[in-house]
Amino acid sequence: MSSSIKSKYIIGLSAFVLLASGSVLFNGCKSKIANTSSGLALTGDTIKDGELLAAKYCTSCHKLVPAEALTKDVWEYHTMPSMAKYAGISTYGSGYFKRDSAVGISIKDWETLVAYYKKAAPQTPNPQKRLDTLINDWAGFTLKLPAGTADIKAAFTSMVAIDPIGHKIYSSDINTEKLYAWDAQLKPNVMATLPSGAVNMQFVKNAGGKYDGILACVGQLQPADFPNGRVVKVNLIGKAATSDIETDLSRPVQTQAADFNKDGLTDYVICAQGGNKGDLLWMKQNADHTFTRNVIKAKAGSVQTLVGDFNNDGWPDVMVLYGIDNEGLFMYLNNQKGNFTEKTLLQFPPVYGSTSFQLADVNHDGKLDLIYTCGYNYRDSRILKPYHGLYIFTNTGNWNFKQSYFYPINGCTKAIAADFDGDGDLDIATSAYFADLKTQPAESFIYFEQDKNLHFKPHAVPVSKYGRWFSMDVGDFNGDGKPDIVLGNYSKGLSTNDNLNPYQNEQISLIVLENHTKK
Repeated sequence: MSSSIKSKYIIGLSAFVLLASGSVLFNGCKSKIANTSSGLALTGDTIKDGELLAAKYCTSCHKLVPAEALTKDVWEYHTMPSMAKYAGISTYGSGYFKRDSAVGISIKDWETLVAYYKKAAPQTPNPQKRLDTLINDWAGFTLKLPAGTADIKAAFTSMVAIDPIGHKIYSSDINTEKLYAWDAQLKPNVMATLPSGAVNMQFVKNAGGKYDGILACVGQLQPADFPNGRVVKVNLIGKAATSDIETDLSRPVQTQAADFNKDGLTDYVICAQGGNKGDLLWMKQNADHTFTRNVIKAKAGSVQTLVGDFNNDGWPDVMVLYGIDNEGLFMYLNNQKGNFTEKTLLQFPPVYGSTSFQLADVNHDGKLDLIYTCGYNYRDSRILKPYHGLYIFTNTGNWNFKQSYFYPINGCTKAIAADFDGDGDLDIATSAYFADLKTQPAESFIYFEQDKNLHFKPHAVPVSKYGRWFSMDVGDFNGDGKPDIVLGNYSKGLSTNDNLNPYQNEQISLIVLENHTKK
């Protein structure tokens, strides 16, 4: 991808990591509901009364979840029992009782809500509705397999990243806790030992004009609040040297660099995703090159950030996607005094499992649109969800977004846009770790070729048998000027039900799809 296309159309191609909280659906209801009576004129009609009560009580912490978003059994046995404690209700077996008469809603209202979801929800998940059928072909890409495995016996690749200058691929394996460099023949070399497996890598120029690697070492992959994660810097030229940017982080999953206070020193914003608790942080670099931690938002679930001057005042701001609780896209505007002001851009129901976003001018109107994916599916509601997939929201001005495209993909976890075929518009590559690998394994990687404005041909490139794609990156790996695709294989674990039993090729750490598309 040419530098002109990248700078004009795209902000943010950071690698995605599948690390939303494992807590249940309504973990966001941290402040208990105060009203003991709804004050609503209930009619005795389960559906009508349930809709009224849900609109009142189930929107205080997040966007309303429609009854049809989950099945009857998920509502009855998982969601409602988990939500009960935030409403002042306790559970015992299949029953409910009031824990404190002064807190939460009345037991009558609660039982009406439970009856509503049991009655209104579908018995089985609603089917996907695809307007365009998947095309099974290679779509101009050719497969390149690794020439070695280094010391990896079973692949648990947690991160892949393409060097924008050196045409190398870097990867991390959660088991070996090492950073690997892969050359043009895809031969691996152990480059550094990390404090834990890395799940994200950014390339930042140092004072000498060379690139350093900034790695988010997660500490613990499973959702937890234990602060054993680190963000480290690795010298990529010569002998690898590792130094800490920040330690004692609760599951850091992504880092972005910017000079937030305009003092000439590079600062960093970190998504410390956590489990039940987390933080969005900015690390101020001091004159002695140490860092001071500052909290932008004390909230768990940050998936990804992008940095840019979003209000055109000359100062870098932060855009953040949260993937649990009050899911959505939020903007944090730099107040030029070391703090940030929050602005809500979009909210999604907390069953979406938001996974990635990118800003790109998809429709060529001069405004950056939103490319968004959702599909994290490792919580209690582990069913296939027809609203998981790839979305495009058109920017109508002043960061107001209107949905203009959707393609359903079970468990979609990453989308990266680039002009893959060189025809002047943006195409999109998607990966899905929680795809329906039992009946639709092809959806684990789809290449969307844009053939006219906001219309895409979906190509199911046949790579599902080579692994299960936990991470993805795009860049010019072979130096021919075209964007290639690398997919990282996390071969075992995080399976959720019979629909998610993957073909497990344990030996392949990653694959490359070399771009040979023609205009």
